[in-house]
Amino acid sequence: MNDMRLTQRTDVSQTKIAAQHVDVHYGTTHAIKDVSVEIGDRLVTAFIGPSGCGKSTFLRCLNRMNDTVASARVTGRITLDGEDIYAPSVDPVQLRARVGMVFQKPNPFPKSIYENVAYGPKIHGLARNRAELDGIVERSLRRAALWEEVKDRLQAPGTGLSGGQQQRLCIARAIATEPEVLLMDEPCSALDPIATAQVEELIDELRQTYAVIIVTHSMQQAARVSQRTAFFHLGHLVEYGETGQIFTNPRDPRTESYISGRIG
Repeated sequence: MNDMRLTQRTDVSQTKIAAQHVDVHYGTTHAIKDVSVEIGDRLVTAFIGPSGCGKSTFLRCLNRMNDTVASARVTGRITLDGEDIYAPSVDPVQLRARVGMVFQKPNPFPKSIYENVAYGPKIHGLARNRAELDGIVERSLRRAALWEEVKDRLQAPGTGLSGGQQQRLCIARAIATEPEVLLMDEPCSALDPIATAQVEELIDELRQTYAVIIVTHSMQQAARVSQRTAFFHLGHLVEYGETGQIFTNPRDPRTESYISGRIG
């Protein structure tokens, strides 16, 4: 890792994910163009940019979600702790246990609150008995700031929760497998302002444990929750750096135009 020259660096001491010259094609559409970036551990990194700029496509490269799209072709190299995640020896299912994902729209399974959180640990064999599974479920719900609201109705369906509670349940489900990285694709876009504030507060807590990467259409949200920001435009990573610098003193005129509202 140390001898590789990456085109976009941050000053973080520990790189969790590194991408080198990544391109993504969907059929004949060139969605991501030569993106190289290092993402630090225990930080929130925000991906911002206009709709269709490639930020969600690139996010989906980081846990091989694009594998599920028949027309998708990913080239270049992406490493997690120095290991190539696209190597033939890497099981995408195991990778997604290490790199969890929370989607734009809350999508709890049609199961109980308990089973939503227990599902991942069960299939990955993380609990030897029911007591250990109970502990994982409680710990995950506590980390997702949901335990006190649901502890007396764990057998109730997850789909019966409010939108904000459902999204926190999905976060609990994602962190139940003890991932190292948490990907969040516009996790607040379907939520009201109160629920959004709760999830943002949770994101700030989660970065103590995980590398968190969030795609957001809200520049205000990026400014509030992230320490690093990457600006995407037309499939290119235009600029990447410390969030305060990106928003107050961007180096690229395209970044400045987007932040000031002239493009977007």
